[in-house]
Amino acid sequence: MSALVITTPEGLLIARQASHWTVESHLGGRSPDCVAVDPHDPRRVYCGTAGDGLHRSTDGGRTWQPVEAGIAHSEISAVAVSPTEGSRTLGVVYAGTNPSSVFRSEDGGESWRELSNMLSLPSAGEWSFPPHPETHHVRWIEPDPKVAGRVFVAIEAGALVRTFDGGQTWTDRVSGGPYDTHTAATHRRARGRVYSAAGDGYFQSDDGGDNWVHFEDGLRHRYLVGVAADPVDPDTVLVSAASGPGLAYGSRSAEATVYRRTGDDPFAPAMNGLPPARGTVASLFAVDPRTGAIFAANNHGLFRTQDAGGTWTAIEADWPGGSVGTGVSAVIYLPE
Repeated sequence: MSALVITTPEGLLIARQASHWTVESHLGGRSPDCVAVDPHDPRRVYCGTAGDGLHRSTDGGRTWQPVEAGIAHSEISAVAVSPTEGSRTLGVVYAGTNPSSVFRSEDGGESWRELSNMLSLPSAGEWSFPPHPETHHVRWIEPDPKVAGRVFVAIEAGALVRTFDGGQTWTDRVSGGPYDTHTAATHRRARGRVYSAAGDGYFQSDDGGDNWVHFEDGLRHRYLVGVAADPVDPDTVLVSAASGPGLAYGSRSAEATVYRRTGDDPFAPAMNGLPPARGTVASLFAVDPRTGAIFAANNHGLFRTQDAGGTWTAIEADWPGGSVGTGVSAVIYLPE
């Protein structure tokens, strides 16, 4: 049985597959914005909202409760659970906020500690979100799947920063690295590999973020939003891209393309089975490590590839009216 959790401005959707796909709606009116599942216990799912704090499920997303205290800000813009930290049944949770800060919970969200040293990094005074330059926020949190305590945090906009000890100390952005990461990914089969889809292009590091390569060959669009790596082959990567933010997110004027890169080859469009680029917002991706499937979610629904983007198939499901029409803000695979 497969399940995908998708956040949209209208609510959180869970598409589940048994004999056929069904779609549940949750957290309507709370502006879900980000979502994460605990790899230690997939029944535990966390959803951050744009103004209504963090919510938590302990039954695989069927019911939700607010996390009442411990996070100082109501806008939760990123959430992640570390696969390498915590107990055998409970992972360490990281929540990023607007304005930028990161909070850490070691007890499943019952209590939180602010990792305030991040705000003392030299670049912090330069962080700024262009539409609202007086502020900035945590856009993405990516715990390392191989190294306990190493976590990558993307600030929109201004830096991709790192901690090697679970947030006690921080390392600032490096020269040549991404400035405006929107999503990041790591890989269990490539220790130290980090993929970054950024407003300033596609970046990749093979040494845990110390050094970066900026790949552009084949990309006709340089504003990147989503990224996913083939769970079998870490050298095959998918990205979604547009010419700028208006075309990446605006449902009326959208025009976004999915690209694939394998090995040292240039990027090439990977749109076989996907809706045409015109009218499609930038896709976000989720990976099923058990089957190797990669899912893409956009304003037309949910699509699946079993050959790392060679061909895509639409997921046939009854989406609640208007639920994905303005695009999605996050999608994750939920083991069941």
